[in-house]
Amino acid sequence: MLPKDPIILLSYLNTQLRDNYSGLEELCQALDVDRQELEAKMREITYVYDPEQNQFI
Repeated sequence: MLPKDPIILLSYLNTQLRDNYSGLEELCQALDVDRQELEAKMREITYVYDPEQNQFI
């Protein structure tokens, strides 16, 4: 289960992307999470996924 708090979720996602996944799509598949919903949650706190850096910025 993903953290509910958006800031904690941001930290969790960036840590997972850095340590375990080569991209957001791979993370979403592994965690069985809808990518569009996840990206929408991050946009609510003004973060977007940058594939070059493999993190939300």
